[in-house]
Amino acid sequence: MSKISPFHLAIPVHNLAECRTFYRDILGFEEGRSSDHWVDFDFFGHQLVIHYKPKSVEDLHTNPVDGKNVPVPHFGVVLPYDEFDPFAERLKSHNIEFVIEPYVRFKGEPGEQATLFFLDPAGNALEFKAFKNIEQLFAR
Repeated sequence: MSKISPFHLAIPVHNLAECRTFYRDILGFEEGRSSDHWVDFDFFGHQLVIHYKPKSVEDLHTNPVDGKNVPVPHFGVVLPYDEFDPFAERLKSHNIEFVIEPYVRFKGEPGEQATLFFLDPAGNALEFKAFKNIEQLFAR
C-alpha cells in the first residue's frame, strides 16, 4: 500500500447547525473553516465538509451484504483495530441508533474486520471498520 494522501469529501446536509454539533460534539471531529453554508472538519486527517442543501425526499437505498441491508452510498474510515470498540462505545454513549450494529465479518478468514453503520442527522450513511490485520485490507 502506498502512502495515503488525505481525501476531501463534501456531503449535503439540510440542517447545518445540527450536523455541525453532531460531527464536532458527538463524533469528536475538530472543526476547521466555515461559512453560513458549510463547515469543514478534521475527519481522521481527511477533510470532510458539510454543505447546506435543502432537504429532498429520497429513500435510503440498501444492498444485501452478509444478510444485512447496507446503505448505499456510505462513507467512513478504517480505524486501527484497537480503536474500533472505544469508538463504538462512544457512539452508544450518545445513543446513536445503528443501521447495522457493530459486528465482526469474515471471522477467522482473510479480511476479518469489525464494522458498524449509522446515519448522521441529515441521513448520510457512515461506516467505520477496523481490520484485525490491516495488511489484509484488500485480501480476496
